[in-house]
Amino acid sequence: MVTAAGKHDRGYGMGLATAAETSAFSASPGFPEFLTRYPDYRATGALDRLRATEYRHLDVDGHVYLDYAGAGVPARSQVEAHRDRLVNGCYGNPHSDNPSSVASTRRVAAARRAVLAHFNADPAEYAVIFTANATAACRLVGEAYPFRRGRRLVLTADNHNSVVGLRRFAHTRHARTAYVPFADEMRIAGRDVAAILGAGTGPPRRGTRRGLFAYPAQSNFTGVRHPLEWVALARQAGYDVLLDAAAYLPTARLDLSVVQPDFVPVSWYKLFGHPTGLGCLVARWATLRRLARPWFAGGTVTAVSVLGDWHALADDESSYEDGTLNFLSVPDVEIGLSWLDRAGWDVIGARVRCLTGWFLDRLTGLRHSDGGPMAVVYGPADTRARGGTVAFNLLDRAGALIDERAVAAGTAARGFSVRTGCFCNPGAGEATLGLTRRALRGFSVARTRTLDDFLRAIGAPVGGAVRVSFGPPSTFDDVQRFLAYLWETFRDIRADPAGLPPRARC
Repeated sequence: MVTAAGKHDRGYGMGLATAAETSAFSASPGFPEFLTRYPDYRATGALDRLRATEYRHLDVDGHVYLDYAGAGVPARSQVEAHRDRLVNGCYGNPHSDNPSSVASTRRVAAARRAVLAHFNADPAEYAVIFTANATAACRLVGEAYPFRRGRRLVLTADNHNSVVGLRRFAHTRHARTAYVPFADEMRIAGRDVAAILGAGTGPPRRGTRRGLFAYPAQSNFTGVRHPLEWVALARQAGYDVLLDAAAYLPTARLDLSVVQPDFVPVSWYKLFGHPTGLGCLVARWATLRRLARPWFAGGTVTAVSVLGDWHALADDESSYEDGTLNFLSVPDVEIGLSWLDRAGWDVIGARVRCLTGWFLDRLTGLRHSDGGPMAVVYGPADTRARGGTVAFNLLDRAGALIDERAVAAGTAARGFSVRTGCFCNPGAGEATLGLTRRALRGFSVARTRTLDDFLRAIGAPVGGAVRVSFGPPSTFDDVQRFLAYLWETFRDIRADPAGLPPRARC
């Protein structure tokens, strides 16, 4: 519950604003001022027309979708194209010469070509390996990468769990893991990257690799876009590079003829919502050939013998694809990329940048009646080198953090799809909570049975943050409605976490 000064107690998000509160927000800067400050938005009107036709399901029952970092939203045309393909053709399991199998094989090959074209990647240099998602792509790299004693895994503190989890493969094979820490605005300093990549070693010998460097092109927590130039820096220092592009690609293009990482994990639903359960690993052929898969499965082999106890892996991408591909959905990747190409990447980028800038301006400008701020933003407070993801916490009238579970319950009740927690990014979550290595040193997971036990043990004030993210169908009205909700619900309240449900996960 929250208590507003001079008012009855009301649940988060369930109370009505007073006429004075609503009038005060209505008198705040609106669309004309937004256009003055962000004139590039004028050139994105085509997306408003698409919102009214291709994405009209977003406006059912007053719902406001603000979780594009969690998943994109499929356009009506994408879903219809999927249906039309399945009802007008017969597609069977690949790996055969029958007509339905050949039809699927051709569609899969076309999708691979579309992905390479999207990345401007030379097919002689890069392969496209379809996986279940970006997490599966990361695991593929981790389980096959030649970690060993004397090699290193270097990670930025800002990384998704799927990348942080690579350290288990490194540890098992006696390779060391090192982290590049956060700097100002929850960015990572290039000087720290260079220092840690070169720590304790001389110039690399020609042809030798020191290990693997993994970082996100864009933080899934703060929206920070880390420099793509680090790819060349790391490769020159003797490292292979895994560039996690899952959060970056929905609103930006990655040109692999210019930026040349060894591995790029992708989840396609992040870009265009449909299909789910499908990602890929875009990988350099030269680096793939140095990997050693720890097993084989159906589809990965040219031949295998039980009596002879031998196997021969396929000599193409399929040696890294486990079992039968999702052959009915892989062609939807080509459809989705074509859809976003028609919408226009520059238009999408401008739309998201303008809305993000306005949201940051207005969120940081929200004030309680005594002038105290209503929110704290994690990461940059402007649009320089950042994407359309904003992480923040709300503050009560005394300046205390409002529990993210209360915000989750309130926003859900009012029809807003936002995300709360640590967003599978433990390094960023620890940084926002102000945790230190000393506070966590010696902590035993065995002493805690629940996430709430853990948070109490380390003295964390809340369990995470609130994340809002924008995508191609997002509108100015989406932003204003959410800001008005925050103003109406959380202004001048006093936070009380009593009665909130237990946390299931971070």
